[in-house]
Amino acid sequence: MPTRRSALLTMMGAALTSLAQDKKPEFILDTKNFPTFGKIHRYDPAFDELIPKDAKLEVIASGFDWSEGPVWVKNPGYLLFSDVPRNAVMRWEEGKGTFIHLDPSGYTGNGDYGKEPGSNGLTLDSAGQLVSCEHGDRRLSVLTKDGGKRTLVDNYQGKRLNSPNDCCYKSNGDLYFTDPPYGLPGNFNDPRRELDFCGVYRFAKDGSLTLLTKELSRPNGIAFSPDEKTLYVANSDAARAIWMAYPVKEDGSVGSGKVFYDVTASIGKFPGAPDGMKVDEKGNLFASGPGGIYVFSPAGTLLGRIETGQASANCAWGNTGSTLYICADMYMCRIQTSTRGRLP
Repeated sequence: MPTRRSALLTMMGAALTSLAQDKKPEFILDTKNFPTFGKIHRYDPAFDELIPKDAKLEVIASGFDWSEGPVWVKNPGYLLFSDVPRNAVMRWEEGKGTFIHLDPSGYTGNGDYGKEPGSNGLTLDSAGQLVSCEHGDRRLSVLTKDGGKRTLVDNYQGKRLNSPNDCCYKSNGDLYFTDPPYGLPGNFNDPRRELDFCGVYRFAKDGSLTLLTKELSRPNGIAFSPDEKTLYVANSDAARAIWMAYPVKEDGSVGSGKVFYDVTASIGKFPGAPDGMKVDEKGNLFASGPGGIYVFSPAGTLLGRIETGQASANCAWGNTGSTLYICADMYMCRIQTSTRGRLP
């Protein structure tokens, strides 16, 4: 006989299939009794100050092809995230369930466009508008409140971007983002590729685009330290699975980076690679990597790991800033923390 968890997730998957067809909510998970899974590994006493000893990793939604790019919208309070292969942005609300919020999300052309055509990383601008890293349309866009999308940037020196992956705002309004070719149907060898490198960029509020570095083979997740003096960038290359830390200069450019942490030896032993990440108010880094979410001190000490058992793509602070939402392959999860992160 199927277990309670497998039966529940089967119901959720069927509901989301129906949802994708008619865009109406067909299933609401019992929000007082979410299933839990995973393990919490504690490597340093400082981890107990961040994750309570009785904390549980809850599955709040399931049935997605590949969940990514979560962002919390404070008013009225809901979570948005990408289902990249489905080419849709999903919306989850406590007590209401999961809806399709935006379809299409990253590819508006005709016909098939590979396995990952949709949006990836999401954030909000200072006006609360949704900003998307779009794989298929190879751009960063903003969904205006008056209707319709506006392209923010789609090329570097006249050559089309690969497929923007993740982004974050600096407090002055500059938008920093990564651009690997994961969204191209042929990936690194796609004939449509116009740039022969994978860049990390700064799109300034004045509309200028600056290449910060092209030294990383597969730049992915990106985040600032609380004081914005350090820019963290994940490199999801199996041959060099690392997180880099770059000093941020006064003009917004970055200096020579250093390896913040290296998990190359864990590739293949656990599912996943360095991907999306967020930072709490004390500068601790919560970063998706092989085997779940790694939690580092600002000095680069591994404090603990939230093991999801899945390839985990990204995470985001939500609610009052102490709830961490985690994208773990087909699952959307959350865990209550004792720390707090900045909401967009």
